[in-house]
Amino acid sequence: MDFSTTAPSISQAFEADAVAAAEPRRTRVAVLIPCFNEELTIGQQVRDFRSVLPRADIYVYDNNSTDETAVRAAKAGAIVRSARLQGKGNTVRLMFADIDADAYVLVDGDGTYDPAAAPLLIHALVHNNLDMVSAARDARHDGAAYRPGHAFGNRLLTGLISMAFGRRFQDILSGYRVFSHRFVKSFPAASVGFEIETELTVHVLQMRLPAAEYSAFYRSRPEGSQSKLNTVRDGVRILRMIGLLLREERPMQVFGYLAAALFAFGAVLTAPILTTYMETGLVPRLPTLVVSIGMMITALISLACGLILDTVARLRLEQRRLAYLAAGRESSATQVAP
Repeated sequence: MDFSTTAPSISQAFEADAVAAAEPRRTRVAVLIPCFNEELTIGQQVRDFRSVLPRADIYVYDNNSTDETAVRAAKAGAIVRSARLQGKGNTVRLMFADIDADAYVLVDGDGTYDPAAAPLLIHALVHNNLDMVSAARDARHDGAAYRPGHAFGNRLLTGLISMAFGRRFQDILSGYRVFSHRFVKSFPAASVGFEIETELTVHVLQMRLPAAEYSAFYRSRPEGSQSKLNTVRDGVRILRMIGLLLREERPMQVFGYLAAALFAFGAVLTAPILTTYMETGLVPRLPTLVVSIGMMITALISLACGLILDTVARLRLEQRRLAYLAAGRESSATQVAP
């Protein structure tokens, strides 16, 4: 089940010799791997990324694992740190705050993503001066990579994001992305768990940042490795995050539609009462009239809330833009420093 049929392949987008240029000597690359109980895969994951990005710093943040994830990551040569607050969103937020680099590769530690795509993803980021490059999951060669519930949920959530914020990505839940310094240091992460991918995508769409998406191979977990993603529980959390982001980023859209619905319903209730009054001078259904007037008043209040919150949202967007520009200046100063 492939979610990336329209996303260009990263290996086709660039010439083969781009691998040599994918990790420029002056580009500091950090590979960020948040982990929870991934002892079966993390060692090989670190070694694979070390082989394709020999000059990169590889960080494994152990999120309260109860197995040997941290030990095996350290043996493989990773820089291992602890993240006490449980949840992928909490861990990613800590990583973004702690680590300083020019390009950041964020990838899950379950061994399902292709490390060989990393140099080309970095090359795309640096060569095109982008802020995010996302690897849409291509599982056409591995039919067991997706569970049916995950496939349906990804299509549903991607469709909702596309309708609400614009269609620029085919796979909003990919855990394999590359970011610029200015993105990482200006991203106001608020997620707790797996909804972090949704927040990252919406941030790019709302800020209209330069970004791209390429397909990369995606494979199933090795035998004995268990997914931490719960289809129903985490799907509800992601839906909730989409609702919160829509309310915060597009309040006029949310409260405007609500006001229109309330006003239309109130008008439908009022119409027959008004007709009867015009014909007889009587109001036979007073409770219905009170309800309809209440709906129209609520519609006006909702519209007023939308207008006020839309102004607040624009101010927040301007603040994020200023933080983004400031982070860009800091990155430039670091690159030209001796």
